[in-house]
Amino acid sequence: MFDIDLMSRTPIYEQLYRRVVELIMKGVLSEQDKLPSVRSLATDLGVNPNTVAKAYTLLERDGIIYSLAGRGSFVAKPDALLAQEHILSDFDAAVARALEVGIQKDTLHERLDQFTPSEKEDNAS
Repeated sequence: MFDIDLMSRTPIYEQLYRRVVELIMKGVLSEQDKLPSVRSLATDLGVNPNTVAKAYTLLERDGIIYSLAGRGSFVAKPDALLAQEHILSDFDAAVARALEVGIQKDTLHERLDQFTPSEKEDNAS
């Protein structure tokens, strides 16, 4: 469930953060669901517990999860707008970086169009 790519250039704590947000957005994790403990998740993933703790700290800071002393971490009341804002923030950063390195707006539009159905496909349904 909490897959990470150890070969990715994206820090592991950031991958975990994004994965939790994704699982909430998709409805796999719901309000009040208990997350694995820092230690058990770190063991399962083969990473340092501090890495998992950092992801959990950021998730808690952003109101996505909450912790209860001695009981663990839980999914907070989902705020779709908050989760959406985090995703769009990542998107904005990627677009800004692409433009900085010289990728043209048309190329970005074409790439985005690959992820959205065309009007022809919508009318065929």
